[in-house]
Amino acid sequence: MKSPSKLSTATKAEILRLLEGDPDPAKLNAALRYLAKWRSRLLENTLVAQSGTRVMSGPFEGMAYDTPASEGTRIARLLGCYEKSLAPVIEDIIATAPPLIIDVGCAEGFYAVGFATRLPDTIIWARDSNDAAIEKCQTLAETNGVAERVKTGGKLTHADFDICRAQPTTIICDIEGAEEALLDPDRAKGLRRADILVEVHDGMIPGLSDTLTERFEDTHTITRLERAFSSDSLPDWMDGFSDMDRLLALWEWRAGPTPWLWMQAMRR
Repeated sequence: MKSPSKLSTATKAEILRLLEGDPDPAKLNAALRYLAKWRSRLLENTLVAQSGTRVMSGPFEGMAYDTPASEGTRIARLLGCYEKSLAPVIEDIIATAPPLIIDVGCAEGFYAVGFATRLPDTIIWARDSNDAAIEKCQTLAETNGVAERVKTGGKLTHADFDICRAQPTTIICDIEGAEEALLDPDRAKGLRRADILVEVHDGMIPGLSDTLTERFEDTHTITRLERAFSSDSLPDWMDGFSDMDRLLALWEWRAGPTPWLWMQAMRR
């Protein structure tokens, strides 16, 4: 009899821990979520074995993505359907080819390196407070041959956005609620000149979408982007999978809504 894998053994132990004591909806929900992540990892392993580690579709199709995700699922990124509602905006950014893109909260570099592969004349600032994520981003940039244009670093200050006043700049921001303090055009006046694509964490800070909209509505045209799901990115060989597995391949591990705001500077 084949011995269980380390992942399976660790998963069983964690499920038993989560279910200790009398059952209640919160415990059962936590256990279900943990099991769903376990299954998602198994599906990721199957995808990598079958199709390799290049992004299969979407704006960054063909990008080598052989690193674990710093946060959330990897399989949706590999399939090319991760944050699918952003795809038209990403293509618009690529069409305008800004000389500078600032990726705030770059994690392992999916967007920073992805944009660098599509925009050969653009410099990417890839910034994150997590040193391990920065190392992954640097490695991913090297793997894709764009390391000379992906400039990694730590946290940004309001003063760092002054560069946006000197040249067209697009900002990508996903920093788990810290956008409330960072994206303040009164303290960082350069933001008034930049195009900004920001994931808003209303679940952490209720009303944050409205707060950011109010801050930028006089200087930017603002579009709100909600979640989108589609099975179009699933490869044909997944047709025989169960409905649950097909859904889990698309699942991004989110616990609640995280809308994006696409704020395009009017540049008056």
